Parts: sequence; C-alpha cells; structure tokens
Amino acid sequence: MVKLSRVVNILKARPLVNIDDDLEVYTVCGADLMSDVLVFSQQKTLLLTGLTNPQVIRTAEMIDIEAIIFVRGKKPPHETIELAREKNINIFYTAKSLFEACGLLYENGLRPEKMEGI
Repeated sequence: MVKLSRVVNILKARPLVNIDDDLEVYTVCGADLMSDVLVFSQQKTLLLTGLTNPQVIRTAEMIDIEAIIFVRGKKPPHETIELAREKNINIFYTAKSLFEACGLLYENGLRPEKMEGI
C-alpha cells in the first residue's frame, strides 16, 4: 500500500483534480484499453493511462477507481476534468511514459493487479 501523495511525488505528477492525498493505493493498472481496465482492476487500484477522454472517468467510476494519472504529459480536455471533479476522482498528469511510471511504482512497492485465470 502506498499513499497517493507518495505516488504523485515518485512520478513528479501535477494535479488536475486533487480530492484526497491520503488515499491508499494497493495496485496499479497501466492500460489504454478501458475493456482491459474493466476486466482486471480491483479495489484501491491506481489507473495509469494515456487515454484522456471522458470515458476514462466513466470506466473508473464503474469499478471504484479513485485516482488516475495520465502519462506522457497528456492533459485531458476540460470535460474530462469536470467529470472527474463531479465524480470525486483524483486526476494528475506526468511527463513519464507508461512503462517508466509502472516501473517506478513497482520499484516502490506497488504491484499489478492479480489476473485470475491467466
């Protein structure tokens, strides 16, 4: 488990919607396919993605993801930011690639979600 504030520090992420720095994160899901996120994510998962449309927020809401970090310096459009604010989902962005971000978080104790049956 790692606090969101530590994750943000590790990835040098910048806030877009910062609701809860004390949020605890247990696993990481790095994906641009929201169908993969729906299948493999668990509770207390942090989503790392390069996809910035509102569908990311809708997907996160469906499976109770409370924090998203957009990678590769991508900033979502205004409607995505407003939807995250409305749904109380923390969103940040980092210049790091998806690969580097996942690696840094793994190095700091976060693990991927368990994939049953694979």
